[in-house]
Amino acid sequence: MKTHETDILVIGSGIAGLSYALKAVEHGRVAVVTKKERAASSTNWAQGGIAAVVAGDDSIALHVRDTIVAGAGLCHTDAVHDLVREGPARVRELIEWGVAFSREGEGLSLGREGGHSRRRIVHAGDLTGREIERALLAAIAADSRITLFEDHLAVDLIVGRDAHDGRRRCTGALVYDHRTDQQIRFTAGVVLLASGGLGQAYLHTTNPDIATGDGIAMAYRAGAAVANLEFVQFHPTALYPATERAFLISEAVRGEGAILRRVTGEPLMTGVHHLGSLAPRDIVARTIDLALKESGDPFVLLDLDPIGSTRIEQRFPGILEECLARGIDIRREAIPVVPAAHYACGGVCTDHRARTSLPGLYAAGEVACTGVHGANRLASNSLLEATVYSHRAVEEVPLELARACAVVRWHGTGDGNTGFGRDGIAATEDQIGTWKCMRDELRRTAWQDAGIVRSTARLTHAEAAIATVRLRVEDEYAYGTLHPALIELRNLAEVARLIVISALSRRESRGLHNTVDHPFRDNERYLRDTVLVSAGA
Repeated sequence: MKTHETDILVIGSGIAGLSYALKAVEHGRVAVVTKKERAASSTNWAQGGIAAVVAGDDSIALHVRDTIVAGAGLCHTDAVHDLVREGPARVRELIEWGVAFSREGEGLSLGREGGHSRRRIVHAGDLTGREIERALLAAIAADSRITLFEDHLAVDLIVGRDAHDGRRRCTGALVYDHRTDQQIRFTAGVVLLASGGLGQAYLHTTNPDIATGDGIAMAYRAGAAVANLEFVQFHPTALYPATERAFLISEAVRGEGAILRRVTGEPLMTGVHHLGSLAPRDIVARTIDLALKESGDPFVLLDLDPIGSTRIEQRFPGILEECLARGIDIRREAIPVVPAAHYACGGVCTDHRARTSLPGLYAAGEVACTGVHGANRLASNSLLEATVYSHRAVEEVPLELARACAVVRWHGTGDGNTGFGRDGIAATEDQIGTWKCMRDELRRTAWQDAGIVRSTARLTHAEAAIATVRLRVEDEYAYGTLHPALIELRNLAEVARLIVISALSRRESRGLHNTVDHPFRDNERYLRDTVLVSAGA
């Protein structure tokens, strides 16, 4: 098998992976692997922006408070303070890398989104993610010390043991090259997981098709702890119909004054929350879900009349263009919207330095669970979290490389991962069709039984259905063709199972986890993270 040796391996090419690579290269050779094109990441689709304290009427204390309130009691307060305190510096860094944020007068243009008590969303119109990706990829391209491997899908982490003390350590990853249908062993002194989220586990999602939970599944199989996977955020306003990848209507639209209404025209959020249509996402999503079930309507309406056509054209050109292409002129008519799976608040457990429980492995971005989001993410804290914790991970690189160099010898190649040593074979149409059906079955099960509102009976049904699919997937993976579609399906089956297990274990309703069998919070038993570690680790 071909081997690629590097000092630092980055898995993923979103804001976390790219910003980390640009800094880590000062300490050694960097290889970035990304499973599709370099710009194919959830960052690229982010419309809203980055929450940061840059306005005179804002404060660290206010941003911290808003984050903790949204997190429904589960935020790690020290992590939140770190995030908010370091946020402005990370925004300035992005500007230095060439990100052209929108401006008003002498300063930055600031938006407001659900759960925020002040305008603090730094943005580039409604295409913030695309602008950040553009600037970071340009900076990466200008640095010859960074090698970017497109169409390279990480299959599993490589885990060895220190011959001196027997401790397990991540020493790289096995990577599948789409172009050659061959596997490559990437070895490294330090590995950063920045592979994004798991939205494709659900039938309707705002996530791109790459968001198949690869990093979470790989880390769990390798023995790293994962946490809080029951807390999947459903964005309240995806454009109806929410098909394969739903088009997101940014929360910033409501921040500018848009109002959610029933199909009859009645305001939806009046009397539900004091922030009205700008209530935290979990509350808005549940209210829409209940309204649709009660009325039988297929959608609710987002009324942009209060914003005005001139402001819509200036602030939301991307949304205007997409809606016009679908026959909706948002300057004159309301947008039909429904909830869709959007963001995983849980992920691979990390400490305040982005270290996972597996030595040598770090995580940043949506793949990680830093403790910042608790049971519900405050809007636009995600891109901020990615930059803050990837920066903290970089600060650990020199020490981590020194530890790796001190290792005497490594045993093993992956602690039993069955994909090692196999190359891909052209899959038949029948095989690919079977895998697609299995993927659809998983996604439909998660949507119906582990969605916005849950019950013990539905979750138990989901657990059994997912177990059946997962068993078939593992059989195909162990003995059949190695193919990207099968690799992703394997990861989706793993993360879907972990979501359901986590949800069943939390017998209360908190934040994004709402169950009809346990409708109230239980701080006595569940004011804690839901942590899972593979039994075979």
